[in-house]
Amino acid sequence: MPNFIRLIIAFAFLGSAVTLFVFGFWGWGILGIFLAILVAVTFFFNENMLVAQFYMRKENMDKASQWLNRITNYEKQLIRAQHGYYNLLIGLIESRKAPMQSEKYFKRALSLGMTMDHNVALAKLSLAGIAMSKRNKREATMYLQEARKADKNKLLAEQIKMMKDQMGMMDRQVVKGGYR
Repeated sequence: MPNFIRLIIAFAFLGSAVTLFVFGFWGWGILGIFLAILVAVTFFFNENMLVAQFYMRKENMDKASQWLNRITNYEKQLIRAQHGYYNLLIGLIESRKAPMQSEKYFKRALSLGMTMDHNVALAKLSLAGIAMSKRNKREATMYLQEARKADKNKLLAEQIKMMKDQMGMMDRQVVKGGYR
């Protein structure tokens, strides 16, 4: 459902709640206010995205993918601030199936922008992992440094450190392979 319809429905609930207040039906008016608030909240936070994030936290990628597939045209169904998060979620799901093909979603998420720094750090960390799997050390190092800068609350510090250690092991494997 397009976002402007959600706003129309929210204002209809709000208008009916005010009407109910005027005619003395306070209980139904309060219920109308709650419904108007609920519909207005879905304008800013799409319910499909919220349920998909819930299933991703539960490690159920199939259900998360089903809920994200309900969003047919994200440019019309989501507000602009959620476009980057939509691509990030699609990229995280794709990284489980086909890691190399998820790169375009992470890059699109970064180009569209995300407001939370730890999500930017997560996208850059994922891009660093993809660059490492392509044996592109320079790009992986760049993404790791950017991820460390973006991770202000140190939520991904352990993963960044582990990725750095793996990059060091990658150097040793190249050296060993070169001498044989």
